[in-house]
Formats: sequence, structure tokens, C-alpha cells
Amino acid sequence: MPLGELPARHNSLVMPLNLSLLMTCVVSAISVLRTQGSGPNALALWPSAWALSWYVAFPVLLVILPMVRRITALLVRNR
Repeated sequence: MPLGELPARHNSLVMPLNLSLLMTCVVSAISVLRTQGSGPNALALWPSAWALSWYVAFPVLLVILPMVRRITALLVRNR
């Protein structure tokens, strides 16, 4: 299937998947750099830190996303 041709019904999984991959990438990199410094050891540790953080973050995001959407709807005017 070419890129961009997933049916719209998959949006509820694809968006949290992309968000969790990108966010855990950044947060785990910052965490590893902060604890290990910017040496070769940090680069070796980062993939496992990223995998573990994504393994936790993706299911959590799927669970809390409906609540976040409701809170957002309370805070943002819908015209």
C-alpha cells in the first residue's frame, strides 16, 4: 500500500504511534545524555532506553488519549 493510503479509521492508532515514537525518541535521548554524557556509551545505551520508554508510552497514550481529547475540548472553543 503506498504511503498515505491507509483508511481514515486507522488514524486512532497511527497518530498515537507516531507521537509516541517521536516523543520517546527525544525524551530518552535527553535522559541518556544527561546521565551518561555525550560519549560513545550514551549512543550504545540510547536504543534500549528508547525501546523501553516506547514500550511503556504507546499503551499509556492509547489509554489516556480519550481523556486528553475531552480536556482539550473543554479548554478550546469549537466553532
